[in-house]
Amino acid sequence: MSVRPSFSSLRVVVPMLMLAVAGPVLAQVTVTAPWVRATVAQQKATGAFMQLQSPAAVKLVSVSTPVAGVAEVHEMAMDGQVMRMRAVPALDLPAGKPVELKPGGYHVMLMELKAPVKEGDQVPLTLVFEGADKKRETVQVTASVKALGAPAAKDDHQGHGGHQH
Repeated sequence: MSVRPSFSSLRVVVPMLMLAVAGPVLAQVTVTAPWVRATVAQQKATGAFMQLQSPAAVKLVSVSTPVAGVAEVHEMAMDGQVMRMRAVPALDLPAGKPVELKPGGYHVMLMELKAPVKEGDQVPLTLVFEGADKKRETVQVTASVKALGAPAAKDDHQGHGGHQH
């Protein structure tokens, strides 16, 4: 006794097989509560903060925004008794675990600001994530600007306006 698949069952099975053959696809990264710290008139740098989560392991490899000439992922960490900030080439997002970008830790540094950002403004950010297979996913985010009184790291990036690239 042989079983012949019907045409209607093939319409379901074939697309599923094509997806399986195509290989892994980047899982959608979730961005929660994005915000940017407001600046004062002559300030040329500020930070952007948010929570990131991905069902698959990916890396945040690039950030851009039209409000700044330079956007980088930075890390603040203790070096002996001194808190230091440095750019990181990529930020790992382990599968299923939230990664917090916050004052005093990992954050997005927006430098060479084209104009001050004021409380209530909206800042568009483009985040680029890369999977283990080197495929990239772009996520567009709009971050609200919060007042200068928002929780801050001790350093608050005030001396970061002269950052060289």
